Amino acid sequence: MFLKEVMGSSNVIVQVLILGLLIGFRSFIQCTPTLSDTNALLLVNASQGSTKKMPENLFGVSFEEINNAGAGGLWAELVSNRGFEAGGLHSPALIEPWSVIGDYSLVRVATDFSSCFKRNPVALRMEVLCDSNACPAGGVGIYNPGYWGMNIEKEKTYKIVLYIRSLDSINVTVSLTNSTGGQTLAATSIIATDVSNWTKVETVLKANATNHNSRLELKTNRKGTIWFDQVSLMPMDTYKGHGFRNDLFKMVADLKPGFIRFPGGSFAEGKSLLNAYWWKDTVGPWEERPGHMNDVWAYWTDDGLGYLEFLQLAEDLNAIPIWVFNSGFSQEQAVDPFNIKPLVQDALDGIEFARGDPNSTWGSLRADMGHPEPFKLKHVAIGNQDCWRGNYRENYRKFYAAIKKDYPDIKVISNCDGSSTKLDHPADLYDYHLYTGANTMFSMGHTFDLTSSTGPKAFVSEYAVTWNDARLGNLLAALAQAGFLIGIEKNCDVVDMASNAPLFLNFNTPGDKGFRPDAIVFDSYQTYGTPSYWMQQFFSMSNGATLLDSTLQTDTPTSLMASAIWFQNPVDDKKYLRVKVVNYGSNKVNLKITFKGFDPRLINYSKSSTTVLSSTNVKDENSFQNPTKVSPVKSLFKKSKDISVTVSPNSLSSLDLQISSQNIAQIDTKNDVSYASSI
Repeated sequence: MFLKEVMGSSNVIVQVLILGLLIGFRSFIQCTPTLSDTNALLLVNASQGSTKKMPENLFGVSFEEINNAGAGGLWAELVSNRGFEAGGLHSPALIEPWSVIGDYSLVRVATDFSSCFKRNPVALRMEVLCDSNACPAGGVGIYNPGYWGMNIEKEKTYKIVLYIRSLDSINVTVSLTNSTGGQTLAATSIIATDVSNWTKVETVLKANATNHNSRLELKTNRKGTIWFDQVSLMPMDTYKGHGFRNDLFKMVADLKPGFIRFPGGSFAEGKSLLNAYWWKDTVGPWEERPGHMNDVWAYWTDDGLGYLEFLQLAEDLNAIPIWVFNSGFSQEQAVDPFNIKPLVQDALDGIEFARGDPNSTWGSLRADMGHPEPFKLKHVAIGNQDCWRGNYRENYRKFYAAIKKDYPDIKVISNCDGSSTKLDHPADLYDYHLYTGANTMFSMGHTFDLTSSTGPKAFVSEYAVTWNDARLGNLLAALAQAGFLIGIEKNCDVVDMASNAPLFLNFNTPGDKGFRPDAIVFDSYQTYGTPSYWMQQFFSMSNGATLLDSTLQTDTPTSLMASAIWFQNPVDDKKYLRVKVVNYGSNKVNLKITFKGFDPRLINYSKSSTTVLSSTNVKDENSFQNPTKVSPVKSLFKKSKDISVTVSPNSLSSLDLQISSQNIAQIDTKNDVSYASSI
């Protein structure tokens, strides 16, 4: 029965020959009991009616302000606590990581409520007690080390913006130095006779040397009192001038994400509603944004990476934005449905900000911020992991009704899981999160096999292998996740989108204040992708591709998964058939691939390739010292006589076969002939 399904009925001689080969090969295996190799056969059906169009945005990324991913990371701001608000609305407040240069007898600093910005009233008051005769060489003042050191590079330019006030004339040196202040990388002076009112100062510094652990200094040797506020330092070469750190932006862009989900996650909820993410506090001039305590992950965020910047990021990535807004719940508090109306209106205002006409109330603010054209916001998620909350459904229905009334085309995402039980409320998509061990993750590749194709589709917005199985991000976790994603590919009629989480980790984030593993690790100047990051690149061409029906016959179904897609490569504009295979086991696999409805003679083998993600140990990880220890290795495809390919143990393999036909589903379906591929 198996051979009858695999071989076409029109080529009896080929059937007999291959049958003989298979019997002989099986006899060889049986006569060699010490041989541990596994045999498998993958039938790829390219016949008409056996293909599926995959969602255009199937695989994307989920960004959360976690692990110091935003400011000091993807958002290229170099000053930490730039508005001196992190210490709270009391005076004096802690000013960390700002520190004093000079002895207490020479200079004293404290916060007060003298700022000219109403929404962030705290400013820094610096009293200088010495003068040019008594101050140490270079003067006294304050410095900021940024986010575990500022990356300053030779010949590059940096824009400094600060607000300053003093009742006396001033002569303040603004400089970039090494971590001890002993080496000056760039410097300028602010000299003014009248700054009795708050004065904005902007200037550009050009570095004369490179130091990855630098700091910003503000010093003077003139006696008197000076107030500082909203001190910002940004590199001038951010992506398109939009404020994104180039190397980190490129890491995300190389994944070719179909969507980006933001701003979280738990970050959108907050431990308390006071510290939830409220989008209106993150728009308008950056100096006037109050910032807030990211109490879930225990650090301050100035919200320079705000709602508009997230929308801009999606546009720059050519990814659709998916906005997660608060549904009336923090981790510790809840808004009663009777009082939910203001939050519903807040969500509607947020949609208008993104999509509204430049003359509308909130669309005009977007236009004033430099983006008159509406953003393509068509997905919103009502809350994050809130389905278990008692009033979630009642709150949800109020949001849903209001959004659909004003924006019927927007797809609304529920927090409730509909993969096995039909939802009891209307939704376009339902959110599905999965954090688990490696073996469970690999087995979850079959999660959606029995999910109904009617009703809302799944949005797998967060998945990851965690804890001891993953450590800081190893091969084992990547392979388990790859098996899960192949299952998503094969069920793309019931899963609309999927993304790994978290996306970023600043390597210096304290272990008790972050989440590991992550896809991309960075510090002030360098970055690397974990094996999971490289694994996701294997799926970067799946968005909008054609899924081919494939059936895997193997003796080890619990350790082998495979899929086949057809796509057009935008780089060379050629058509490719990609077969992905995850070998989660410790034995190599002799895999034979056969095609139905497709003549493999149309494959251009000289332009085909094999890419493999593997390593000598499944617990291997990447690092700054060895950033590509576990990374894809690409080679030209070698055609073999025995029509099989060897799949290495503990590996993810991709066979990219260039084909000449314009439409794989119409290549050879007249006689429905099966072919054995000698790949």
